[in-house]
Amino acid sequence: MKTIRVVAAVICDSLENKSRIFSTKRGYGEFKGFWEFPGGKIEEGETPKKALVREIQEELDTVVKVGDLIDTIEYDYPNFHLSMDCFWCEIESGELTLLEAEDGKWLTKEELDSVSWLPADVTLIDMIRKEMG
Repeated sequence: MKTIRVVAAVICDSLENKSRIFSTKRGYGEFKGFWEFPGGKIEEGETPKKALVREIQEELDTVVKVGDLIDTIEYDYPNFHLSMDCFWCEIESGELTLLEAEDGKWLTKEELDSVSWLPADVTLIDMIRKEMG
C-alpha cells in the first residue's frame, strides 16, 4: 500500500494557554464536508516543520510558529496509508483566510466533538483535549 507523508497544524490561540483550536472543512474530494487540521504533503527536501509553515501560508495566507510535535498518526485509508506529523502551532502573522477550505472555525475543548472529523484526525482529538485549558 502506498504511504503518503503529511503534516497537520493544530493551530491554537496560544502555545502556552490552549483554549481554542482552529479546524477547517474540506471543500473537495472523497472526504468533502469532513473537518480536519490544515496542512499537506511534505515535499522532497523539506523538514516537517518547514512543510507545515509553507502549507499554512498556501492554504490560510497565514504565517505560523510551529511548536511541539503532538503525535505522528498512522492511519490506513482504503487506498493508501497516511503518516501524519501533527504539531501545535500559533499564528505569527496574518489573518486566517480560507484559500482552499469550505469553512473554518475555532473550537473550544467542549466543542471538539461538534464537527465530523476525518477518520485520521479523530485519533488526535483525545490528545488535544488533554492539553487544552
